[in-house]
Amino acid sequence: MEEDEDSFELEVFEVDEPATPDEVSERRTRRHRRRRRAKSFGSAGPTRSRSSVSVCSSEAARGDQPLVPPATPETPGGAPEAARPTSTFRSSLLNVLGKLVIWRSSSSASARHRAPPTPPHSLASTQPPLQPPQPEPCEYLRGFLAIETERRIRANDREFNAQFHYANNLIKTSKYSVLTFLPLNLFEQFQRLANFYFLCLLVLQMIPAISSLTPVTTAVPLIGVLALTAVKDAYDDYQRHVSDSQVNNRKSLTLRDGKLVEEKWAQVQVGDVIRMENDQFVAADMLLLSTSEPNGLCYIETAELDGETNLKCRQCLLETAEMGQDDARIGAFNGEIVCETPNNLLNKYEGVLTWEGKSYALDNDKVVLRGCVLRNTQWCYGMVIFAGKDTKLMQNSGKTKFKRTSIDRLLNFIIIGIVFFLLSMCLFCTIACGFWETITGRHFQIYLPWDKLVPTDPIEGATVIALLVFFSYTIVLNTVVPISLYVSVEVIRFVQSFLINWDENMYHEKSGTSAKARTTCLNEELGQIEYIFSDKTGTLTQNIMTFNKCSIGEKCYGDVIDEQTGDILEVTEGRVENASSLSSLPGSTQPSTFVHLYNGLTSKSPSAPGTLAIRVSSTIPVDFSENPDFEPEFRFYDKSLLEAVRRKDETVHSFFKLLALCHTVMPDEKSGKLEYQAQSPDEAALVSAARNFGFVFKERSPNSITIDVMGEREVYELLCILDFNNVRKRMSVILRKDGKLRLFCKGADNVIYERLKPDSDARKTKTQDNLNKFASEGLRTLCLAVRDLEDDFFNDWKNRHQAAALSLDNRDEKLDSIYEEIEKDMTLLGATAIEDKLQDGVPQAISKLAQAGIKIWVLTGDKQETAINIGYSCQLLTDDMAEVFIVDGNLYEDVEQQLGRLRDMINNSEKSDGVNGGPTAVSVVTFRWGKDQSVEEPEVSGGYALVINGHSLVHALHPSLEKIFLEAASQCKSVICCRVTPLQKAMVVELIKKNKHAVTLAIGDGANDVSMIKAAHIGVGISGQEGLQAVLASDYSLPQFRFLERLLLVHGRWSYFRMCKFLRYFFYKNFAFTLCHFWFAFFCGFSAQTLFDPIFISFYNLFYTALPVMSLGVFDQDVNDKNSLSYPKLYTPGHQDLLFNKKEFLKSAMHGFFTSCILFLVPYGTYIDGVSPKGHALSDHMLFGSVVATILIIVVTAQIALDTAYWTWWSHFTIWGSLCIYFTFTFICNYVFGGPYIGSLTKAMSEPTFWFTTLLTVTILIVPVLAWRFYFVDVKPTLSDRVRLKQRLESLRSRQSQDILRTPSARRTRRSIRSGYAFAHQEGFGRLITSGKIMRKIPRPNVGTDFSFPLSFGSSNLGGSMSPRKPVVASSSSSNAGAFTTLAPPEIPGFNEQS
Repeated sequence: MEEDEDSFELEVFEVDEPATPDEVSERRTRRHRRRRRAKSFGSAGPTRSRSSVSVCSSEAARGDQPLVPPATPETPGGAPEAARPTSTFRSSLLNVLGKLVIWRSSSSASARHRAPPTPPHSLASTQPPLQPPQPEPCEYLRGFLAIETERRIRANDREFNAQFHYANNLIKTSKYSVLTFLPLNLFEQFQRLANFYFLCLLVLQMIPAISSLTPVTTAVPLIGVLALTAVKDAYDDYQRHVSDSQVNNRKSLTLRDGKLVEEKWAQVQVGDVIRMENDQFVAADMLLLSTSEPNGLCYIETAELDGETNLKCRQCLLETAEMGQDDARIGAFNGEIVCETPNNLLNKYEGVLTWEGKSYALDNDKVVLRGCVLRNTQWCYGMVIFAGKDTKLMQNSGKTKFKRTSIDRLLNFIIIGIVFFLLSMCLFCTIACGFWETITGRHFQIYLPWDKLVPTDPIEGATVIALLVFFSYTIVLNTVVPISLYVSVEVIRFVQSFLINWDENMYHEKSGTSAKARTTCLNEELGQIEYIFSDKTGTLTQNIMTFNKCSIGEKCYGDVIDEQTGDILEVTEGRVENASSLSSLPGSTQPSTFVHLYNGLTSKSPSAPGTLAIRVSSTIPVDFSENPDFEPEFRFYDKSLLEAVRRKDETVHSFFKLLALCHTVMPDEKSGKLEYQAQSPDEAALVSAARNFGFVFKERSPNSITIDVMGEREVYELLCILDFNNVRKRMSVILRKDGKLRLFCKGADNVIYERLKPDSDARKTKTQDNLNKFASEGLRTLCLAVRDLEDDFFNDWKNRHQAAALSLDNRDEKLDSIYEEIEKDMTLLGATAIEDKLQDGVPQAISKLAQAGIKIWVLTGDKQETAINIGYSCQLLTDDMAEVFIVDGNLYEDVEQQLGRLRDMINNSEKSDGVNGGPTAVSVVTFRWGKDQSVEEPEVSGGYALVINGHSLVHALHPSLEKIFLEAASQCKSVICCRVTPLQKAMVVELIKKNKHAVTLAIGDGANDVSMIKAAHIGVGISGQEGLQAVLASDYSLPQFRFLERLLLVHGRWSYFRMCKFLRYFFYKNFAFTLCHFWFAFFCGFSAQTLFDPIFISFYNLFYTALPVMSLGVFDQDVNDKNSLSYPKLYTPGHQDLLFNKKEFLKSAMHGFFTSCILFLVPYGTYIDGVSPKGHALSDHMLFGSVVATILIIVVTAQIALDTAYWTWWSHFTIWGSLCIYFTFTFICNYVFGGPYIGSLTKAMSEPTFWFTTLLTVTILIVPVLAWRFYFVDVKPTLSDRVRLKQRLESLRSRQSQDILRTPSARRTRRSIRSGYAFAHQEGFGRLITSGKIMRKIPRPNVGTDFSFPLSFGSSNLGGSMSPRKPVVASSSSSNAGAFTTLAPPEIPGFNEQS
């Protein structure tokens, strides 16, 4: 099979529904005819194995077609069809098509029944012909259409793998090198319209015939802008180089000629075999070959990929596991893999390994991906299958995009408009000059001679002069679009970034990290955010599960009660809180306990300096130090539970014994310390709680569990495990001790309640009340129950279970009914309440951001129940909401129906609200400072929330459904997307960007959030526990989520407010300055003569007016940070672009137009034919220009003084100092350096006419502005005006600090929503435990026990028995009924050999 490497045939059919067999046959016939017709264009030649890509069925579109390419089409004579000739254009076209994102039809059912991938050589001849796919339910997946249909890799053979040119493991995110930086950066900068415009002006100014200004006036600012931007770009790219270097220079142990050699990650190539140690990051996507654990097991943490912190299990082939850590044997391994091409599907991998003449099927369970961390496994060996940019982590990272703010985009539009305005003025002056030269100018050639280049003919000469004047006025009037605008914008953004970095109120003292602006060009965009897309794990939560409360018997434990008042107190840990944030929490009441108050918090505190704050004393936890196995970090605050344990309360002991026995946790000792490895963090929290209360889980074997109960060792015989799955929602173990059989069960409350004894009503009622209380506090609940079993009943049940497990028909249904028989008539012990610990201040931050009009979407890889639970805990979901909709359909039609019903319900609700006058408004912004003065901003309560699953989101993002999804979701206050992939996160962000044209912000802390962070307008990385990938890809980094509130409501709003005010003033002052030249043109024959001194023109934007406007852009604020946080509604003007838009620009331009008219006409009327009292003429050009320039500086300075809302010493220095700089520079330039305007201003200022003219002009220009502003502030004040008035009144009176007492518990309560217990999303470890595969060694039987341990275990697979020498081609899927594991041959789920 040899074909030309670039010879492909690409046929793409867009399939919205599955093709019928007849349609497939017809398509193949048409395709064959096309190939025959194309024969005339073919050319014979050597061929290589690269097959055509034909996407014409649900399987082919999804990429599930067999990996062996179809047979080469043959001509009637039987000879293979010649390949088409190679074409550069065609190759390029195919390359582009290969990167297109398309919708592909897939079938969920066909995945189970499709033929396994066919390996080369050994199985190629036995491959059955491709059968037409049958019509099946459709799913729509978005992915990449790869040109290559397979990848071939040979282990330890770099020469073989090199011919395919696979990507190496080098990661490169930088843009420049030392040699390419200057040309590439200049090329990028001159792609900006403004830079190219000023470059053209510079060229024109260098032509003496048309320029009346020196090129320096444009060259110096242009070079400054280019240099400043280049330095910033160089610094940013240097940071990327440093990051790349850190990753690429990590060390890995690679096999070379049978020996381990330490190499850098960048040097690892596809086909290499590398060794990894425990707690190391995986360097590339690898096929597991052998591990330190029994039966080739391996444990990984995938937090960087999907945000889940629970451990996942992987298992290599038993045939390769036998190589162990024999480097020589592994170095001689020469297996060849044929597998899928690189893609972004994290949970899918298909391939075939051919080794020693046998073939083995490969799936996702045998692969570890880059970004994972090896856990609880001493070592493992793996063969690299994807490296570098081909790894699934990098495929999900998305591309880095150039980000611009909405103000930048508006500014570009405005600049284009100004350029057209400038050209129209130049065109007008050109025409007017032509008429003037034709009618008048030609008669003054003795006084104003024409240039030698100008023809002597009056008409032709006037035409040439007019054309030259066009370019001259382009230069003279170019200051209407000054390059200093871009210099000032860059400087302001740069300084604003440092203000964010230096904010001590966003410093996290515990971790020693602070907020950091990693880019300098997006600050004002922070003030216009409409949508926030947040990750959950590590962003909203701390990745810490804590045992918070419990209900045992009929008593609730965990609350801290005030002994004097009987109130339930809030548990505190010595934190500092803003008093206003405590009082704003729902449910907070008047103080009842005294705490210490002070003003002016210490630096690096979470509250602003000068705000009233409380230092809350720490609640004393229970002392567990008497327990030798206690964990110092464990906290519990109710002493009565420990006292009940010490009293040996029977129910309490049974409760904790169940927690210590009913689980699949694995114990491990590290440095003499007992540690637990759990598949679910909830299980780890429960086992840890039992451990600290004296019920210590010590060790397990396939048929025993050993615990220590208050220092006494107890060994239980493990008979079987009924493992958890998403259908059962419960887990049970059956144990024997001292001849007594007992079933321990834990699960969701509704599932357990259905299986209790009939006489449990009293305990059920009380426990239900406690469950409602736990759920209202956002805790994750779980019910515990036990049942004593008789030997006869159990033996009979075991026999019937074995028969059901061996059944070939309806096995899952039969097993479910068998499980129901034994999991009933149980006795309720109680319930647990686990807190998925939120980061500090998350509920308050989300509440404030929601009040600011920002919609918050949570995009998480976690399961639905957990996501909903966290939504309530952090107040993303509240009781005020009318409804919380859950979309969880598996089929396209189900999702369409659910979304349609949601949309109709919301629309009907809005109509009914409109008829009834709308929903009630609740005042959320209220303050009073006098009898009749108040500020109230109502916010409508109610609203809807949407929760959608990842498999439903696949359909919702289909082009035919995304409009309905968007319409329904955009009307909801909150949206939670769970079980989503990294690419789906980015697709949701892109959907909002494309259709809503809203400013988006994405925040996350792991590598699975990188694509979302890159896709959003603003990307924020949390420097959390999941590494720094999110931070490195972000625009801003924060220590914790709560600081996002201050970043947006304070820094973002200030930056937007300052930038808008800066731009309005900048355009005003430049129109006022530039249009004076235009008015002067009417009096100088449109000759492009400048009104002002060239030095003044050069210095106007550089020295005379630069500092005040930059001070305004950096330091100005309408209200302080405290009020910015207290009144979130102040943030909303940024959503509608109210502070700077086309209308505001036109207002500023008209203001400048009016100012220029008055500036020119009033002095002109004063000085025309003017004579001083001494008889000196005052009507000369230089004196008049000096007067207008001086009044201009005074007027624009007075205007910025009116615009300044926040006065500091720097404001005074820059504003009044600019006036001093003007007069100082004018005298220095004229008297010291002998400028042409020497004495003009001095002469003018010596006459009373100048001072009267100045006073009159300033009065005419400033008084209307004052009157306008006073009128609107008094008649139509904005919320900002009212808050600023309140702020000023408060500053005029002294406020006396009042003691704020400690409040009772202010935990947010909500309606009783059952909180799902977060078991692992996958099936548990039950099969592995009872089969013995997970065990490293078997403890010897204890003397005195009535049972013994087996000495050996069979090596059985998850789905059935498997000989270590028998080749495996395909594996069966797991049962839906749960993992009930056994070793009884043949392997029965649920039992071990002894039972």
